[in-house]
Amino acid sequence: MLAATSPSRRSLALALLGACALAALVGAGLAGSVAVPVAELPHALAGLLTGSPDGMAATLLDLRLGRASSAFVTGAALALAGVMMQALVRNPLADPYVLGVSAGAAVGALAALLFGAALWLVDVGALFGAVAISLLLYLLARRDLGGGRGGVRTGESGVLLLTGVVLASACMALVTLMLSVAPESRLRGMVFWMIGDLAGTSWRLLPWVVLAGALLLALRQARALNVMALHADAAVTLGVNVARLRRFLFMCSGLLTACAVTTGGSIGFVGLVVPHACRHAFGPDHRLLLPAAALAGGGFLVLADTLARTVLAPQQLPVGVLTSLIGVPVFLFQLHQLHVRHPR
Repeated sequence: MLAATSPSRRSLALALLGACALAALVGAGLAGSVAVPVAELPHALAGLLTGSPDGMAATLLDLRLGRASSAFVTGAALALAGVMMQALVRNPLADPYVLGVSAGAAVGALAALLFGAALWLVDVGALFGAVAISLLLYLLARRDLGGGRGGVRTGESGVLLLTGVVLASACMALVTLMLSVAPESRLRGMVFWMIGDLAGTSWRLLPWVVLAGALLLALRQARALNVMALHADAAVTLGVNVARLRRFLFMCSGLLTACAVTTGGSIGFVGLVVPHACRHAFGPDHRLLLPAAALAGGGFLVLADTLARTVLAPQQLPVGVLTSLIGVPVFLFQLHQLHVRHPR
């Protein structure tokens, strides 16, 4: 039975996660090859708020917080998309990349990098590739997104998954082809983008708008998601428009993934591990799970990116390497705990 969480428990959990995310952002601003003294932090923050950063501390804080904000919104988008994708295909092993959106973005971004395009064109190429694959997937699997006959068979997502896997395989073949013919001067940047890298990112408004809009809309559908998760085959008779809800989940998760991949490349395990951890810690109630996953995903990626740029400073590592190294043991531990608690 899906236990509902009380408003006080939801508020406490979200306040705790918000405090942890804020601490991660502050730590990201202070940490680096050149540390920002804590005593200079108020003056540096005042300079940033007034739009006139003065001194090295304010400049470093501006650069680091810009990158940390990109890390937070990317991690939050991936984690939120992971919750939606798992609800859409009714599979806890699903992640934002399972339907090939990331692979489509990779084709667009690497094509721009291969031809030496400007950085903003790389972002445009990634967004175009992600949107193109999402539209193609929707056209090919729109009946499956409708939930079967009359929208009743909500647990059947075979066509959607198989179509996504095939499209992802085709995109990865194109990626391999581009990597094999790319000149060495551009190969390093292409590989870093494939792994996931936040170097060079700064303050961006659009990902925040997409994240806020998707989260608000998802919270409005939280009760319907709970009903669909608990009574999959009877959701229609309980008043849930399953076909519309599944299309909403598909479009929102695809848009979130496209924004995240456009910002930071293919960063793995955030959309898989964070929803599992939040579900394990706070339960399956989507009224808490959705915002909790967004906060936890953002904070997790900020911490991973801080480690990526400080552990071997001044050399920087791709953040996707850190998320994979952290995510693999954490996910294996979660699977072990799940098997121990619910043995067959």
